[in-house]
Amino acid sequence: MTFKDHFSSLASDYARHRPRYPDALFAFLAEQAPPSRHLAWDCATGNGQAAAALAAHFREVIATDASAEQIAEAEPHSHIHYRVASAEHSGLEPSSMDICTVAQAIHWFDRERFYDEVRRVVKRGGLLAVWAYSHSAVTPEIDAAMQEFYARMRPYFPPERQWVDEEYATLPFPFAEIPAPDFFMEAAWNLADVLGYYRSWSGVKAFQKQHGVSPIPQAEAALGGVWANPEKPLTVRWKLHLRLGKVE
Repeated sequence: MTFKDHFSSLASDYARHRPRYPDALFAFLAEQAPPSRHLAWDCATGNGQAAAALAAHFREVIATDASAEQIAEAEPHSHIHYRVASAEHSGLEPSSMDICTVAQAIHWFDRERFYDEVRRVVKRGGLLAVWAYSHSAVTPEIDAAMQEFYARMRPYFPPERQWVDEEYATLPFPFAEIPAPDFFMEAAWNLADVLGYYRSWSGVKAFQKQHGVSPIPQAEAALGGVWANPEKPLTVRWKLHLRLGKVE
């Protein structure tokens, strides 16, 4: 299967404009993981955001991504080892990992081959944790404008985006699932931050390529009409859609 590269050309924007995952998520995952907490594999690490949070709880983190451009933008950390590798062929040692995490990316994988790779490299009793996020919440008026913009962009996203729209609830996940509490991301963003986030969307990139014009100015005009002070940061909140399973 060919690597579906929707983000290498957006690596710089992705690193600057994606929200941060909550520390409570990683503390919870560490509590559920085998007590050794020696090695964690962050697959499709992107800019290393999840890998950096895992490093607070595991002795070492191996962070892989099929995109060399994304790895080049990743956050340096003394306990993280970055590698260019696909999800389906990680190059990791068998039964070496306590946990594998995939943040906002499993919908792009050849899942059956990836699941085989997880069974190969994660220790028996270790974990696979995958999560995604979709719509944000700010105020009812801003939310409506954001959802209208997403609806305009939705046809330009790859078809795998459907798994995110369905909040991973329908994602095939052949592992013994572990119940998890709800987790939320929050960011203090002004209008410029939101527009930067939009620029990191693969759908926005595809729209611009097809039409030769960016949709961002229209989004800015629509949001500017409901964002009382565009320079004032507001709390933007996303719910994480987490699937957590034990590898047997």
